[in-house]
Amino acid sequence: MSAMQRYRDLAGYNAWANARLYDAAAGLPDALYRADEGAFFGSLHRTLNHLLVGDTIWMARFTGDDAPKLALDAVPHDELPALRAARDAMDARIVAFVEGLDTAALDRPFSYRTNSSPAVVTQPLAPALDHFFNHQTHHRGQAHALLTRLAGTAPSFDLILYHRETGRGGATVRPITAA
Repeated sequence: MSAMQRYRDLAGYNAWANARLYDAAAGLPDALYRADEGAFFGSLHRTLNHLLVGDTIWMARFTGDDAPKLALDAVPHDELPALRAARDAMDARIVAFVEGLDTAALDRPFSYRTNSSPAVVTQPLAPALDHFFNHQTHHRGQAHALLTRLAGTAPSFDLILYHRETGRGGATVRPITAA
């Protein structure tokens, strides 16, 4: 698999996993969805908002737009339907951005300002994309733990399941039939 195909695969996976996550979150009573369960951002609601905030900041960096002045714990969407709509739009934006890249873009350096400790960082795009997708996985893992605690179960976000369900990543599934 080429580097470009790997990033396209990760962008598709990201959208797929987020859809599964939001479907599960929608099944929770609002009080549980907002309950502070001691996670890094407290609740599932705040964790989902953080993921969107992080993606908003990184996409602005990737595209050369002015990064919004958002705290990492900001809650730009207080209601789940609005948050989901923003998430779906962001995932479509991520997929389109990655689809528009070429191999040279992955090696090309870009510069951005950090949020936490003011600095300007210059690095190739590929390692920043690696962080971007890893950050999503990291916090989806926290969301998975919260869902398991709150609902008793949570959907799988396994990358290999995405490959099996979509045929991406070179996966083919051949059912075994009894003779």
